[in-house]
Amino acid sequence: MVLGIRNIGREVGDSLEKKWYVLQTYSGHENKVKTNIEKMVQQQKLEDQIFAVKIPSMEVAEMKNGKKKVTKKKLMPGYVLVEMNMTDDLRFKIQNLPSVSTFVGGKGKGPEPLSLDEIKNLFSDVGSVESEEVSRPRFLFKVGETLKIIDGPFANFTGLVDEIFPDKGRLRVRVEIFGRSTPVELDYLQVKSEQ
Repeated sequence: MVLGIRNIGREVGDSLEKKWYVLQTYSGHENKVKTNIEKMVQQQKLEDQIFAVKIPSMEVAEMKNGKKKVTKKKLMPGYVLVEMNMTDDLRFKIQNLPSVSTFVGGKGKGPEPLSLDEIKNLFSDVGSVESEEVSRPRFLFKVGETLKIIDGPFANFTGLVDEIFPDKGRLRVRVEIFGRSTPVELDYLQVKSEQ
């Protein structure tokens, strides 16, 4: 069963009980905790109390052995977000799942939900509120900037950024080869800033 993000930006007056909470987990156990909560929801018929479980992540592109590799990276390692109607019974059930530490916040009177501003900021950083990840380039460059090529046949050359293609994750760099300025199209991951 996959629980999705629904109505994150709803008005404060809509369903005052349904809120987002931050759950602290053992590091590296976020997926296990998410799966365990989803199983608990399904087995105990809690769909009307727990609405979504989310691990904020994004796709990050890296160069490994000369090849572009896209991997998922957690934005908040050790934390899982849960949209739910908080009750003492549900809090007890979730905190007693394997690899769960505790809910964040509250200092004695129970966990504090995220504010509407925190939710909007968090999910706008991740991209669309409907998906759990977004592909985002790791580096940003500007036209006229001097870059060093770190991968490919022109490795160790330097050049000036001539044109940027953000939708492709590529850029055109002018490189001096045999005394001539030559345009070379490269992936963002094949260059690094000289500064």
